[in-house]
Amino acid sequence: MTKIRAAITGVHGYVPDYVLTNHELETMVDTNDEWIRSRTGIEERRILKGEGQGTSVIGAEAVKGLLAKTNTKAEEVDLIICATVTPDMPFPATANIVADMVGAKNAFGYDLSAACSGFLYALATGAQFIQSGTYKKVVIIGADKMSSIIDYTDRATCIIFGDGGGAVMLEPTEEDLGVMDSILKSDGSGAPYLHMKAGGSRKPATAETVAQREHFAFQEGSTVFKFAVTNMADVAAEVMEKNNLTSDDISWLVPHQANKRIIDATARRMGVGDDKVMLNIQRYGNTTAGTLPLCLWDYEPQLKKGDNIILAAFGGGFTWGATWLKWAYDPK
Repeated sequence: MTKIRAAITGVHGYVPDYVLTNHELETMVDTNDEWIRSRTGIEERRILKGEGQGTSVIGAEAVKGLLAKTNTKAEEVDLIICATVTPDMPFPATANIVADMVGAKNAFGYDLSAACSGFLYALATGAQFIQSGTYKKVVIIGADKMSSIIDYTDRATCIIFGDGGGAVMLEPTEEDLGVMDSILKSDGSGAPYLHMKAGGSRKPATAETVAQREHFAFQEGSTVFKFAVTNMADVAAEVMEKNNLTSDDISWLVPHQANKRIIDATARRMGVGDDKVMLNIQRYGNTTAGTLPLCLWDYEPQLKKGDNIILAAFGGGFTWGATWLKWAYDPK
C-alpha cells in the first residue's frame, strides 16, 4: 500500500507596513544600533498598528495570499491550525476568526500554543490529519503580534520581537516528499525563564497586575540563550542522525529567528555552511510562531522539488524541535 505523506503545496507570508528600526528604539530605551546588531543580528522589525488589529489580521492576510497562490477556494479548506501566543482573545480561537475572515466556512479550526516552536508543533499535527486520510487540505498558520505583549521600556525584550507570520497548505502526496519526520520536545521546568506573569487563570488580570506591568513577556535572557543554543542545535542534529542524513544531503536549514548567534551555533552543529541557512532576522526580528513560515515564504523562489530541509525551533515553556521536510514543488 502506497504511503500518504503531507506535502507543503504553497506558502505565503504577511508582515505589517510599519518598520520599527534600531534607531527608533534608541529614542525609547537605553540601547544603540551597533549593540543590537552585534548581539542579535536584528536591524528592524515590523509592528501592526491600528485599533482592533489582532493576530487574526496577520493570519488572514497570509491565508488569503496562500489560497490565491494555490488556486484553492476557501470552502475547500478542511482544517485551520493557528500557532500563536498572542491570540486575538482567550476565546474564540484565532483560527476560527481567521476562517470567518477568509470565508473558510467548511473548515474547523483551533489554536496551538507552543511559543516559538508553535509552527513546528502545528505542522506535525496537521500532517497527521493528512497522513491518516482524514483531510485533504489543511492550512497551518504561524503568526504573532508580539508588540501586544512587549514592554517598550524593557530593553531586554523590546529589541528582539516583531509582528508577522505566514501560512502553508498541506495536501496529500504519494511521492516521497513532504513532512518526513519530526522530533518534538518540551520541558515545563523552563517556564520561570520565559513567560508572561499575569493574565491567565493562575493570576487573572487586575488593576494591580496592569500597574506592575505583568502582562508583558518576561525573559531571563542568559538562561534562555544557553538552553536554546544547546537544545535547538542538538535536536536538529538528532533528526538528521535518525534519518541517516549528512550535511551534504541538506539543502536548507530553516532555523527559528531568535538570535543570530543561536542560528550560527545550530548551523555549526549540523555542519552546514551559511549559504544553506535561511536568514531574515535582520528585517523582521523574532516573530515567534511566525519566523519559520516567513523564512519559507522569503526563500520560496530558491526552493526546488526534492530539497531536503531541516526546520528547527526553540521557545518558551521550554519547547523545541526539528522537522525533516522534502520540498514538494519547483518555483513558479
